Order: sequence, then structure tokens, then C-alpha cells
Amino acid sequence: MAKTEASVEELVGMIERGELRLPEMQRRYVWGKTRVRDLFDSLYRGYPSGTILLWETDEAVPLQEMGVAQQTNPYRSTRLLLDGQQRLTSLWAVLRGEPVTVRDRKRPVELLFNLDHPEELAVVTEVNENGSDDDDEDDVSHEEPDSTEDELLQRFNKMTFVVSTGKLAGLPHWVKVSDVFKSDSDTSFLRRAGVSGFEDPRYEKYSQRLSRLRGIRKYSYRMDVLERSLSYDEVTEIFVRVNSLGMKLRSSDLALAQITAKWHGSLKIFQEFQDQCAKGGFELDLGIHLKNLMAFATGQSRFQTVANLPAQTFQRAWEDCSRGMEFALNFLKNNAGIDSPALLSSPFLLVTLGYLGNKRGYEISPEEAEKLRYWVLVSNAKGRYSRGSSETILDQDLLTIRQGGDATALIDRLRLQVGRLDVSPEELEGRTQRSALFKTMFLAFRAAGAKDWQSNLAIALDHAGAQHKLQFHHIFPKAVLEGHYTAREADDIANLCFISGKTNRRISDQAPAQYFPDVIKKVDMAALEAQRIPTEPALLGVAAYPEFLRQRRALVAKRLNEFLGV
Repeated sequence: MAKTEASVEELVGMIERGELRLPEMQRRYVWGKTRVRDLFDSLYRGYPSGTILLWETDEAVPLQEMGVAQQTNPYRSTRLLLDGQQRLTSLWAVLRGEPVTVRDRKRPVELLFNLDHPEELAVVTEVNENGSDDDDEDDVSHEEPDSTEDELLQRFNKMTFVVSTGKLAGLPHWVKVSDVFKSDSDTSFLRRAGVSGFEDPRYEKYSQRLSRLRGIRKYSYRMDVLERSLSYDEVTEIFVRVNSLGMKLRSSDLALAQITAKWHGSLKIFQEFQDQCAKGGFELDLGIHLKNLMAFATGQSRFQTVANLPAQTFQRAWEDCSRGMEFALNFLKNNAGIDSPALLSSPFLLVTLGYLGNKRGYEISPEEAEKLRYWVLVSNAKGRYSRGSSETILDQDLLTIRQGGDATALIDRLRLQVGRLDVSPEELEGRTQRSALFKTMFLAFRAAGAKDWQSNLAIALDHAGAQHKLQFHHIFPKAVLEGHYTAREADDIANLCFISGKTNRRISDQAPAQYFPDVIKKVDMAALEAQRIPTEPALLGVAAYPEFLRQRRALVAKRLNEFLGV
């Protein structure tokens, strides 16, 4: 295996010229903008950023399109990018100031650089425990909904790079990273920051920082190049071993490499179906579709047997599993009223639903359809696949169906796992917005006619416009409870409700005793009652907060049980 080096600028140029291509075994570009931000912060600080793994071959290997525009490679020999796609695509997008293609959509990746950033590392990286890179979030959307603009600005001013927002981009000491790479002159950036001449103490500091930022182009990556003599199957095995030992990719990514190595052209089929589901409102990780494929191919969900299965097995199973997923999505949206993956405690529910539909030949009686709806809603509320080993639980349900079990059998298995199927007030105690019950609380309140307290729009996840975008609101704002109760007590699920961002900002840090009268005056008491919020004056003081939580838990639990039908 040859070893060489190339700078970021050289690698970006190789991508543009089509000298680096993407083999079908690779997943598509999925990095979220905050991941790109962190990459640039690491390179700016000179932190290690891994290596690039390539395979140089004359073999006609199935390819897929990268997320960037590439010229046709004039040479017969091709260098295939086995590890480093996410980093290099991100670098191309920012250095060139061009959008990347993500699921057939052009998406800009715009970063801002803080000329006045602290010298020391002031903000640490937050680990995403969900293990998914596939997000399109910015820095603002990761903040607490109740945070004030001043609090957000204080946080951002401690950062070196942020995902661009309109307000930050308008501040003089924040500059667009792509603009810096497009120009070798500092004059416009310094003038905008208010630096009038050499005598300004900021002149040297800002100039050095801009030079250091441009120096990212010279950052040198080590490249490991696999020999031409290797076969595609051998390279696939290397790809799987490298990534499984290094824990860089999830098991679904490794399984994808093995499946596409056997079934050439399958990635395009998977991605087209993934895009079809996304257009229907369910943008699911490709790993879920592969998990579904395994369930239909083998009757269980784990990927351990992928390497031993022939392409024909996957081809036969794909037709059934894609139909099963279509049934599951239709049932979920139209029978259970769950119209977004954000309202699912686990997408594994879709696998079980589709598998059952397939085994029953998609002939479901009205009685069983109602029981299946009940199982979906209660499983979702109780976090059926979020307790213990998710795959083990999923495999238990698949086995139940394979052995002839129906919706009643699934309900019985759920009862064995969680005990009582209704929701008690005690079950809500200590829960936060991360709880599966929080998602069901939204569904239950929406079904009860909950509306925003200003616009009177029904609460929904897909409202257009930033001012109408749904947020969860602390009924007792954190600022009111600070010094009296812990942060976790303030985040208790019984202190949360759903309103628009504009309404949330208008309330700000007012106590409920201050803003409730205005809400009642403008939109009626029903607006609070729909979200089961107690309004007795004796409960609205800080000292009465524990009793407020206790009473609201009882009201919320009652509404949840009405909604679930238990």
C-alpha cells in the first residue's frame, strides 16, 4: 500500500477534475452543517483530521455521484475514494462557496468566522448520541428555545466558527468563510470590522487570523493508496474492516458496502426509494431501509449474515420490503395520525408494521386495524424499541409475526415488556422533552385542538415561516425557576407545552401569573385547557411549582389515556 500526501487545495482540485470518484459501496454525503463547522475549527487549530483512503484501479467499478459537480476524468485509471468523502465534500463546498447535493437538493454550506474569537478553546463539541450525521441543523436550532438573543450572542461570541445566520452575518466581526478563501486581500474584512489602519491594535491580530484561516488550504492529509492488483471484492472487505475496527461507520453503512458489492446498482434503487419516502414526509436514514430489507430477507434485523447472503436473496426481498414500508407509512400517517418521523420514538415501528402487513397479504380486518393502531400508539408512547436492546426487541416482534401472531399477539408482548399499558401521572415524573411520552403528548394535544396562543394556528410541525415554527415552551420559564429548582426540574415534561417561536419570544421570561391573563384575553381559556395547563392563581407562584407539576401530570396522563384509548 503506497502512502503519499496532498493538501486540502490539491484534494479539492482532484475532486473537481474527476480524478477522485466515489464507488457505489460508499454512502452519500450526509454531514450536517455543524459537523462541517467542527471540521473547519479542527483544521484551523491544526488538530489531526484523519487520513484519506484511496484505491487506484483500471477495473470498471460501479460508481455513484458525489455531492459536488465533477468533470469527466480523461484518464483510464481512476482513484476511488474509500474514506474521506464527507470531509472532502465539505471542504469543497466551503472553499468554493458552492452548494452540495443532498438527496437531489442543492444545499449551501455557509460558515461564519469570528475575527474576535477567544484564543483558548471555549466551546467543546457535543456528542450526538443518536449516531446520525444526517441533519440540516444550524447553530441556532441547537439552542434552548427559551434562550434570549443576548444569551445566544454571548455563546456565539465564544466560538470561532458558526453556521451562518442572517443576524450574525450582519455583525462586523463575523465574516463569511467562503469569501475569505475567494480573496487574498484582507482590506474589505478589516474595514468592515472597523479597523481603519495599521495603528489599530486589532489590525495585526485580525490579519494573522485571516491568514491562518486561509492556511487551511495548505493542510496536508496523508493518503493511503491501495494497489491496483486488488479486486473489487477485496477492496470491499478492506473497506468494511477498516471502518468496523475504527468504529467510523455504523453497522448499516458496512452492510451497505457488502450488499452493493454483491448487487451492483442496488444503491441507486435504495436511494430512489428513500427519496420517494422523503417526498411523502418521511425522510428516513438509509440504515432503516436496510434494516427493513434484512427483516424481509432473513426474518430478523441484524446485519451479521449479510456477507453470507447471495445477491438474489436481497433482490427478492427488496420488492417485498419496499411494499411493506409503503404500507407501514400509509398506516402510520392515515390510521395512527403520526405524520412525521420526528413523532416516532423509534423508526423500528415501521419495520414491524410493514412485516405484519406483508405476512397478512395486506388484508387487514377493521377490528385488527384498530388493534394495530392501538399497538402503534402505545408502543410509540412507551418507547417499545427504546428499552434495552432495540434489535433484540424488534427480532422478538418479527418472530411473533413469523409464527402467525397478529396485532393482539404484539399487544401481549408489549404488555409483558412494560406492564400496564395506560399512562400514570407517576410515569411522567422526571421525564423531559427527550421522552417518548413527549412526542405522544404533542399528538394528544393536537388531536384535542391545541392552537398557538397568538396566531390561533393549530399546532403542527410543518408551519412555514420562522415566526410560526413550533417550539416547546417552559410554562414556568427557566429564568423564573433559577435559584429555586434544578435545571432538570425546570425541564420536567409537565412544565412544557407547544407554541410558536414568535409567541415564545414574546413571553420570554415572564412568570405564568403575568402572561396567562393576556393569553386568556386574546384566545380564550380553551387555548390553555387544550394543553391541560392548570390556571388556578394559587398554582402560579414559584413556591407552588411542585404542586403545579403534580396537578398537570394528572391532567396530561388523563388526556394521553383518552388519546391512546386505554
